[in-house]
Amino acid sequence: MNAPTPLESSGIVPPAPHVTLPRFGLLLVGDELLSGRRADQHVPKTIELLAARGLTLSYVHMVGDARADIAAQLRSTLASGDVVFSCGGIGATPDDQTRQAAAEAAGVPLALHPQAEALIGQRFAELAAQKGIPFEPDSADHQQRLQMGVFPQGAQIVPNPYNRIPGFSLGHVHFFPGFPAMAWPMMEWTLDTYYSFWFDQRAWAENAVVVKSASEAMLTPMMEALEARYAGIKVFSLPTLQHPEHGPHIDLGVKGDPVQVERAFGEMLDSLRAMGCDLGPVQHPVAR
Repeated sequence: MNAPTPLESSGIVPPAPHVTLPRFGLLLVGDELLSGRRADQHVPKTIELLAARGLTLSYVHMVGDARADIAAQLRSTLASGDVVFSCGGIGATPDDQTRQAAAEAAGVPLALHPQAEALIGQRFAELAAQKGIPFEPDSADHQQRLQMGVFPQGAQIVPNPYNRIPGFSLGHVHFFPGFPAMAWPMMEWTLDTYYSFWFDQRAWAENAVVVKSASEAMLTPMMEALEARYAGIKVFSLPTLQHPEHGPHIDLGVKGDPVQVERAFGEMLDSLRAMGCDLGPVQHPVAR
């Protein structure tokens, strides 16, 4: 009989594996993001963590702290089957509504998770020992702290190496605190624990060129023709209104399967030259 894996020994039950490469999404929760009181840091870091594993971010959603709004977003998120990382709103103050919204969206009650209860107790027992004061697990303060371990019934914990207070998972939706120092290592753990099978599974490349003398309307038919001709690619157009070197221009490129990207990009350059476009430098290809 095989020895249990560390994950099995922890009592954490992994979600059912995907049969095809999943999409990865990000949900950001907090009024402070919508008001501008805090600037988001999670989007670029999530892109970085995924890219390091040969994965890409498909979309980002942002909602405030209203429970109804979070629950509405989570209903569609849970139904999608996508892998989604949710950052923010899982604390125990009145403006933290993500745990409650997740339970509502999943149609299950909230319950104190026994592993979370133990981890929170360990954390605050250690802090009490460091301060030289007794740890009082039955105190009103500690009972309030335990609210951070009240998760939707059936949730699995996500370990938090920063301070032990865990996040949780419902299927392929994973809930982390909003603090980057906690959320990012928890996101890495989740990726490496549940989704390593999909790392570097899809070869991917991106080529682009600076086009100085064309409108998007002029370029659209050519872009559509390339996407129709080459399976597994996307053609993109990124206009820039002002640039110190190139002036107004369009970054026009192709991304996707490396073999198809090379062919489609070559045809794109030929088409642009035939159209008389003023071309700037070809941007260095990105590949993995």
